[in-house]
Amino acid sequence: MSKLFPRAGLLRSGYSVKQVDAFFDQVRQTYEQPTVDPNALNPLTIRQATFDLTYRGYQTDAVDTALDKLEDAFAKRLRDQFVQAHGNDAWQQDLAARAQALYDNLRKEKGQRFARPGGLGRGYDAKKVDELLDRLTAFFDTGEPITPDEVRTAAFARRIKPRAYDEDEVDAYLARAVDILQGVS
Repeated sequence: MSKLFPRAGLLRSGYSVKQVDAFFDQVRQTYEQPTVDPNALNPLTIRQATFDLTYRGYQTDAVDTALDKLEDAFAKRLRDQFVQAHGNDAWQQDLAARAQALYDNLRKEKGQRFARPGGLGRGYDAKKVDELLDRLTAFFDTGEPITPDEVRTAAFARRIKPRAYDEDEVDAYLARAVDILQGVS
């Protein structure tokens, strides 16, 4: 019987024990290699890991917390690996280039930073997304602190089309922002 994480309560569902155990075993094997192939496993693939919900599976909060820590550990390992192979200046240049692509969206007018949801759909509250983007702007412009965790765990109410941003577009953007913030942590 596996005991990586606590189990969900008697009448609750949690993440599939078999899937979580397999994923964490794969991650452990990859991490223990002398060098990590970023194409095999990277922070984004960890962030995008999903598991089926099953009766008495692992508690979702415990697994999600471990995934966040794992994502940060892989980001640090890949950064250290890159710096060792190419030098800190090359890392800073790569990071700056990736950050510049993000910064272009931050320069757009509030309410216009992302596409609207398609059709009659709903999306993330544009005002709340813009508030988070203002914090990212302050980070880039003046060094105001914001952590990868604050961006990674941001949640937004849903709104109708005129006051909403497309969720997939915002999610993809915020995933890249987390990568940049992990790179400077």
